[in-house]
Amino acid sequence: MLTRLLAALLLLLTGSAAVAAPPAPPLVLAAASLQESMTAAADAWAAQGHPRPVVSFAGSSALARQIEAGARADLFVSADEDWMDYVAAKHLIVPATRATFLGNRLVIVAPAGSTARAPAGGARLGRFLSAGPLAMADPAVPAGKYGRIALTRLGVLAAVQPHIVSAENVRATLALVERGAAPLGIVYATDARASAKVRIAGVFPQNTHPPITYPVARLAASTNPEGEAFRRFLLSRAGKAIFMRYGFSAT
Repeated sequence: MLTRLLAALLLLLTGSAAVAAPPAPPLVLAAASLQESMTAAADAWAAQGHPRPVVSFAGSSALARQIEAGARADLFVSADEDWMDYVAAKHLIVPATRATFLGNRLVIVAPAGSTARAPAGGARLGRFLSAGPLAMADPAVPAGKYGRIALTRLGVLAAVQPHIVSAENVRATLALVERGAAPLGIVYATDARASAKVRIAGVFPQNTHPPITYPVARLAASTNPEGEAFRRFLLSRAGKAIFMRYGFSAT
């Protein structure tokens, strides 16, 4: 009898412990340009009583390769469609969960105290951008890819190329201009907005580069239901509104 009572008590205690265990926070791999906005979204989600998502920021290319190498995560948010295509082609996402939910613009930034203003285009723009070091993200990451496409379509890449200082991602590019290591840089409009140390010196016409869009998807290896719940929040009206406060457009 005593043995059965002890067994029943043990079952009750272990069952209670299982019920009381809080859900694990979702792990999110997000493009570097989303630092402030995704942090705010994670805070808003936690304020609703959910475990706060753990977010790792880096260039989309680096994140995609981490996923390919088996990184443990629930969601991937890329700064372009190509790197999401890359992980999708390797069957590393749940296709039905992929959705594009944000847009951005490509701009030229200068230090906050600068009066530099980019000419509209053509040879004058080439001379403007090649007057000193031009900070740009590595072409493997979306911001670097978009920037080089824009310079090519404007016919100034050849003139500018010798002056490009390549950075690991768009936030590293921004930092070069903030520190005065480069008088100009090409970043997203939202990055410029996030820094009081730079100002926008020019905006690239949207027809000079592919649309800048941000897709999100749940990773195939994810088993945490909080990951899918947070993905749905990001796509909701309330979720998108957070990103729009940081200068992104909704798609």
